[in-house]
Amino acid sequence: MEITQYSIEEIKDPTNIIEGKRFEVLLDVEIDEDDELYSEAGIEIRAIIAKKNEDIRIVNYFIIDKKDNEYLDFALEEDEEDVILAFCREELQKNEF
Repeated sequence: MEITQYSIEEIKDPTNIIEGKRFEVLLDVEIDEDDELYSEAGIEIRAIIAKKNEDIRIVNYFIIDKKDNEYLDFALEEDEEDVILAFCREELQKNEF
């Protein structure tokens, strides 16, 4: 899995359900053809990230087939989640969110 494009937007949480700041991260990812997630049109991952002090974690994520904007009922493997979390941690620290 390779992240090819991304956007990060802070989400205001008036309910304060998640402590700290909350972000929506949209990731365009390139998936190997032999992976069950592969789609010719591409895959997008929408992740909700929580940041409290230096603690950054994935709250939830959704995998979307860009062909028809359909949500896929798959879970990422642990190493794929680690890639996303490391990427988000680096970008949030670099951009001082």
